[in-house]
Amino acid sequence: MTNEKIVIEPVSGKKGRAQFVDLGRRFAAQVPNSVPQLRSEQLELVDPDRNPFFGHAEAQLFIARRGGEAVGRISAQIDHLALAIPVEQGMGPGTGMFGYFDAVDEEVGKALLAAAEGWLRERGMTHVLGPISMSIWEEPGLLVKGHDHSPTMMMGHHPPHYRAWIEAAGYEKAKSLLTYDLDITQEFPPLVQRIVQSGERNPRITVRPVDLANYQSEMEIILTILNDAWSTNWGFVPFTPEEVAYAGKKMRPIIHAPLNRIAEVEGRPVAFMMTIPDMNAVLKDIRGKLFPFGWIRLLRWLKKPTGADMRVPLMGVLKEFQNSRLASQLAFMMIESIRQEATRRYGSKRGEIGWILEDNRGMVAIAETIDSRINREYLIYRRDL
Repeated sequence: MTNEKIVIEPVSGKKGRAQFVDLGRRFAAQVPNSVPQLRSEQLELVDPDRNPFFGHAEAQLFIARRGGEAVGRISAQIDHLALAIPVEQGMGPGTGMFGYFDAVDEEVGKALLAAAEGWLRERGMTHVLGPISMSIWEEPGLLVKGHDHSPTMMMGHHPPHYRAWIEAAGYEKAKSLLTYDLDITQEFPPLVQRIVQSGERNPRITVRPVDLANYQSEMEIILTILNDAWSTNWGFVPFTPEEVAYAGKKMRPIIHAPLNRIAEVEGRPVAFMMTIPDMNAVLKDIRGKLFPFGWIRLLRWLKKPTGADMRVPLMGVLKEFQNSRLASQLAFMMIESIRQEATRRYGSKRGEIGWILEDNRGMVAIAETIDSRINREYLIYRRDL
C-alpha cells in the first residue's frame, strides 16, 4: 500500500475509450494463459456509436490513477432492458452492473468498485451485479476455475486474486457459469447413440446445416429461438432487432455451415446449435495484431480452421418443447452431427460447451451424458447499494 492518493477519473470520447482499452490490454498481457484480442474489436464494444447494446443501455468508464500513473479501470452500466426482467431471474428494477474490472492492488480495486457503485446509486440503482463486461451476452462473470489454460473466444480470463478483492468489498455469489470440455474424437455413449438413431428414423425431424446463402434470415431464426428458449433463464436479456443484425454481421466470418445446425419438426424451426472455431488460437500466435502480417494468417485460418478447437456458445430449444423428451433428442442429434463434421472436415479434437448456468438442469444433464467435464467456472457477484 502507498500513501499516494488514488484518483478515479471518468473517461469518455474516442481518446478516453482508447486509454481504457489499452489499459485493459496491459493488464491482460500480465496474466498467464491470457489471449490478446483484436484492439479494434475491443474499442467497438465500448463505443456507444457502434455497439447496439447502448441503444438500451448507458455506461460510464473509469480509470484509476495514482501518482499520475494509470493503475486500474472499471465500467458501470445500466441495461434498461434488464430493469424490466422479473426479479426472480436475477435482474429487475434497480439492477446496475460493473465490468471491465482491473486493478494493480486491492486498494485500487476497492476504490474502483466504490466509484462504480456511486455512479449507479446516483441513478437510482439499488443493487449491483458484476463483473459483466459489458452486456450479459459479451463477457459475464469472473474466472474462478480454469486459470491453467487459455480461454476460448468470447470468454474472459482474470487473475485468481481478483476473487478475494471483490468478495472483501462485500460482494456475494449470485450465479455460477460453467463451461464443459469434451473430447470430440470419441464416440458418445451407447445411450446417446440410440437416442440419435431414433431421431434420425423419425420423419418429422430434420436437422440441417445453416444456409449461408440466406445467412441473415438464418441468424434471425436462430436468435428468435434463442430469445424464446432462454426467456426464463437467470440473467436473460432479450436481443433487440439491432443486436440481431449486429451479431449476424460480426459473426459471419466465423460461421461455417457444417458446424451450425437448425432442427426442424415438421418443417418448423424449433432448435439450434451454434458452433464456432476457436479463433483465440490464431490470435495468440499473432499476439492480437493484424499488422503487418497477422491479417494474412487470420484470413487463411478463417477460411479453413484446420485443427481448431470448437466452442458451442449458444444452443436452444423452443420453450414449448423443453419439458419433452424431444428436446434432449434434438440436442443430442445436433451435437453428434456437428461432432462428426468438426472431426472429419477440420480435424478437430476438442470442444467446449458453455457457458451454462449451474442450475440449468437440462443442459447440465446433456453435458454430463456426453461425458464432458467442467473445465472453467465464472462467478457473477451481487451487492446491495
